[in-house]
Amino acid sequence: MNVALRDALTDAGVTRAELARKVGVSGKTVDRWLSSPERAPHPGTRAAVGEVLGVGPEMLWPRAVRSTIKLGTDREIVASYPYRNACPTSLWASLIDGAKRRVTFAGYTNYFLWQDHPRVADRLRAKAQAGCQVRFVVGDPESDVTLRREQVEGVPLTVGTRIRITLDQLAKMGAVPGVEARFSDDHIALSVFMFDEQMLVTPHIANLLGHESPMLHLRRLEADGLYDRFAQHVDALWEGGRPVPGLAS
Repeated sequence: MNVALRDALTDAGVTRAELARKVGVSGKTVDRWLSSPERAPHPGTRAAVGEVLGVGPEMLWPRAVRSTIKLGTDREIVASYPYRNACPTSLWASLIDGAKRRVTFAGYTNYFLWQDHPRVADRLRAKAQAGCQVRFVVGDPESDVTLRREQVEGVPLTVGTRIRITLDQLAKMGAVPGVEARFSDDHIALSVFMFDEQMLVTPHIANLLGHESPMLHLRRLEADGLYDRFAQHVDALWEGGRPVPGLAS
């Protein structure tokens, strides 16, 4: 039996069914993890389980983690996904809910956020009220960059429409100190979503939509590593961004 996992569940007050739901697997899968320490999920799911239970994955599956130990800047890559929608929604939820200082959505439209995460506006409002900085960097729906991307994608739900949905959702949140938004045209091909010392990064491929492009889950472990390089990119987007009319910036 995986005693470490059993004890972590007990200490966190989380049932097997609750863990399964939060990390997006079946109850039988959790039972298999408990049955033997050799039965380990893939790195992304290990990280999600660790977030839910409040322990490091290396405590739950030490052999599996040791077998994939990385050196140098590779250490900051927690997991990789061939498609953004292959990343569990439970991981997104745990990153959003777990952030205390900084949450930044630097996706060109950020449209998926409102579709995939129920009541996320309320959750972000509560975060801001608790002192967390919440920022959105979105494309300008009227810009030439947006128009050209719409022509490349050629889909009914256009880039401009998806941006306007995000702007509408932010407007509905009302004036919330700590929630800010700016326009930028310089991240059309790269989305970065920051949650304190972790981030999710999506480089957009050719004419593919965001959910069809690959994604990296990064955790900051060193100065000027992968995390810091992408964080510098987001900071530059914000500094060079333009105010969104009607929203704090």
